Amino acid sequence: MEKQAVQRAREAFLAGRSRPLEFRVQQLKSLQRMITDRQGEIATALKQDINRSQYDTPLFELIGLENEISLAVSKLAQWAAPRPVERNLLTVLDQVYIQPEPLGVVLIIGAWNYPWALTLQPLVGAIAAVMSSHSHSLSLSLSLSLSLSLSLSLSLSLSLSLSLSLTLCLCLCLCLSVSLRITWGKFVNCGQTCIAPDYILCEPSIQNRVVEGIRQTLLEFYGPDPKSSPDYGRIINQRHFNRVMALLEGYTATLGGQSDASQRYIAPTVVKDVPPQARLMQEEIFGPLLPIVTVSDIDDAIHFINEREKPLALYVFSSNKKVIKRMLAETTSGGVTVNDVIMHYTLNSLPFGGVGQSGTGRYHGKHTFDQFSHHRACLVKSLGMEEVNMARYPPQNRQKARRVRLAMRTPLVDFSRKTYIWAVAATVFAFGLLVTLTAILLIAGGLNCTCWRLWQIWR
Repeated sequence: MEKQAVQRAREAFLAGRSRPLEFRVQQLKSLQRMITDRQGEIATALKQDINRSQYDTPLFELIGLENEISLAVSKLAQWAAPRPVERNLLTVLDQVYIQPEPLGVVLIIGAWNYPWALTLQPLVGAIAAVMSSHSHSLSLSLSLSLSLSLSLSLSLSLSLSLSLSLTLCLCLCLCLSVSLRITWGKFVNCGQTCIAPDYILCEPSIQNRVVEGIRQTLLEFYGPDPKSSPDYGRIINQRHFNRVMALLEGYTATLGGQSDASQRYIAPTVVKDVPPQARLMQEEIFGPLLPIVTVSDIDDAIHFINEREKPLALYVFSSNKKVIKRMLAETTSGGVTVNDVIMHYTLNSLPFGGVGQSGTGRYHGKHTFDQFSHHRACLVKSLGMEEVNMARYPPQNRQKARRVRLAMRTPLVDFSRKTYIWAVAATVFAFGLLVTLTAILLIAGGLNCTCWRLWQIWR
């Protein structure tokens, strides 16, 4: 069945129906219409699955998705157009450009924690880049699959994959805004966010203040009993509930720690003084457990980060510009946000993706289009002016070699759109200047003639 589906997708792609820009724009608009029309159903489904607040689903998934589609619709012609590149003297009169081309049939595998954003955002880029994908839905994606089948000639699959690296939060300063941002980023969606902080690094002197700041913020966010809060979620299923609770075995929760297996409820939990070799520090938590590890100084923090797998995201809280600069220069991560968490994901102008074990590739906006495109190198030459090419043909001699070397070493000529506009502007300016100077000379010449005649008459 799967092979037949892939074959049908390939045949549809090769038929070329999806190549025209108008078709792609129509598909994107249909997708946007479906999201707008079914927002209530989407929010209700996620409320039933993970007790997500009705207000959080638009905030975390649908608004960004609609923005992504609007951007693709408005920029698609520009993204898909040939991209002129620099030339050298050997190709100065030729067409040299990069042509984005669709890769072909693709499979989109999303995740259940943000099923709409994590499947449809890549789908937006796939449609824009003329991909062809196949519909095969799993348990959580039933509503998604039905909706797409009604709206598009494309659909996708859902699956689960946990990262092999941990997202970290380095806290070097503390104030109310720091506590608010860290607590929100960690415990939203019951901690089931791939770029939620997996652990906090801080100096021992501020560890207790960090814990107290989180405690007060949790009380403000979810009240004295998070279990009864409409804004606090649940673990997706029993298997993951058991996995998260097993991570907590052997540790005493500094905050929280309560659980209810019948509701898949785990309270927001903080554990301090966690040793680096603890099980809590060996895998992505993907739940509402927040370990705190102490480091002696910034050098210790950088060493701690660099001796582990590169994280999907890195969060640095500091008011010291030198510290921030060092963290950016001396560590590597898929993305980084300074003095906040998660928010780099919300910008479709920034690529979202990992590095090393935390992921390959990137998406968001134009980056998604490029990810699903092959960038074809194109050089179109004429059959004339063969004298230019004679130096590369045998028999070779020193003079020919010198000419070729000179032509190929010559600085490249930029024929990009920006350069072209500047060249036209400079030409117009130069022409205007020439006309102005000519007029001045003519006027001056006329004045000279008049003055000469007056001089002759006066004499």
